[in-house]
Amino acid sequence: MDNAALAVIWYLIFVISTTCHEAAHGLAAKLMGDKTAYHHGLVTLDPVPHIKRSPFGMVIVPFLSFALNGWMLGWASAPYDPFWAQQNRKKSALMSLAGPAANLSLVIIAALVIRIAILLGVFQAPSEILFGKVTKAASEGFANSAAIVISILFTLNLILFTFNLIPLPPLDGSNILLFFLKDKTARRYEDLLHNQAYMIIGLIIAWQIFGPVFSVIHLAAINILYPGAGYH
Repeated sequence: MDNAALAVIWYLIFVISTTCHEAAHGLAAKLMGDKTAYHHGLVTLDPVPHIKRSPFGMVIVPFLSFALNGWMLGWASAPYDPFWAQQNRKKSALMSLAGPAANLSLVIIAALVIRIAILLGVFQAPSEILFGKVTKAASEGFANSAAIVISILFTLNLILFTFNLIPLPPLDGSNILLFFLKDKTARRYEDLLHNQAYMIIGLIIAWQIFGPVFSVIHLAAINILYPGAGYH
């Protein structure tokens, strides 16, 4: 499959995965008392409102990251009421974690599909592991295309799950500490999280450390997917 076709598949799965991520943020906030994202029409699996809200993060950055790295990364956002977040810090932290949880759910779904397809003789463990080759078709044709799609679904959602859990602003993982901080310390920490300079620095650091960290996590996930395979 050529790079243009791969880029289209990566992008379609990126859009679906990011939409699920942001819709999960909005739904969690709505269920816990903040309907801001809901009123903006973002508690939805329709990707169009999410793309309109974050065109740079959902269109330009994914293709740029694919050109540079061979895999996609980008972002979108779901609005929330900052006053609600300050008054409900633990709920706000849970809302932040709902997005990565949605991506982890998609990783698990992809893994289950792979294991079931192996039992049915449709897929098999590949001889080598690549980001877009987590599993291999047992025959040519549709099964080969399906193996590529499910491999990208697995890897891309593992990327989004892992990257967003890095505990640096403005990533979702930066809110985990709100579960443990007392009010006065939490207020100071929130000021840091919303500082534009720290957000830019956090993204730069996260981008720099992510590649090596994710390679280890991806390999570990593959060895869980194929127990005893001993990929390295």
